[in-house]
Amino acid sequence: MPDTVELNLQKVLTGHPLEGEEADVCDFSLDEQNEALESQGIQPSVDPKYKPVVGETVTYIVACVLLNEYDEVLMMQEAKKYLPAGRIEKGENIIAAAEREVLEETGLKIECTTLLLVETARGIWMRFVLTGRVIGGSLKTPSEADKESLQAKWIANLDELELRAGDITHLIDRARAYKQARKEKDHGWHEDQLPALRSYSKLLLRLVVIIKKKATNRVHVLLSERDTWHLPTCEVHPSKSIHSTLRKFMVELFGAEVPAHRPHGLLSVEYDPSTDKDGVCLTLLVAFRAPLEEVPIIGKCVWHETSKELGDKLLHRVASRCSTFPLHVIK
Repeated sequence: MPDTVELNLQKVLTGHPLEGEEADVCDFSLDEQNEALESQGIQPSVDPKYKPVVGETVTYIVACVLLNEYDEVLMMQEAKKYLPAGRIEKGENIIAAAEREVLEETGLKIECTTLLLVETARGIWMRFVLTGRVIGGSLKTPSEADKESLQAKWIANLDELELRAGDITHLIDRARAYKQARKEKDHGWHEDQLPALRSYSKLLLRLVVIIKKKATNRVHVLLSERDTWHLPTCEVHPSKSIHSTLRKFMVELFGAEVPAHRPHGLLSVEYDPSTDKDGVCLTLLVAFRAPLEEVPIIGKCVWHETSKELGDKLLHRVASRCSTFPLHVIK
């Protein structure tokens, strides 16, 4: 068990998909969430048989922030200016969708290099923001205008533009900060990491919950023993925010008086619709402030002591928020 745990955590930290049956185990399904609500006299609001289907029950968006050597950002024009972005199509993975949207809207061929952040609205809308490098093509001109866009330009000052929406400035700020950090070799930031290819039939939130044991000062990670040892995982409620799903799952694991803890950001994103499954798995890093001795567990879980090397890597992620991918919850 320890070797498998360490291997899976190393995979998560480096953006590789988990393999084996432990990756598919769900500790808190929609059906179980509904049962918990009914026990409190609350009528559930979601069908426990809910299934994510692109274009029908779930919407995935990609947006790509591209910067050139002059720190200008690539913008495309419809009626107003916007970043290259659009919906992921059925059977299309996140990277392929981003590269297609940029080509269609700007005329440039790109290679995605890393995920920057993820935004969610309830459990049924997700926007994956990436960056990359231009590897070919030419900027679309007004004479090449089509239904995708009117033209594309490299822009230095966004204040000069009439933007289609104001929700992109923080995306551009994040991309610029990341580019500068990589230039300065700032180790407080995450490395280049793209969404991993793995199919899931559900929308899942996987937790890497860490804590330090006061007696030994060693890092421990929470493991569930349901069916097989694995990182605790719950099904995302489609009509509630990710924060709401996280809160309910933490109460399920630690009880109503769950001690203070902090979600630090995403460690990985896994998605692959090639097998006709449109589920996504988001792995979130969560850290307790209190020591292990003061945090009781009520679910079928145990604390696993990590190796010193892996524990240090996890603590490094906690020490800098820039070392994980921000999860922005819109509603």
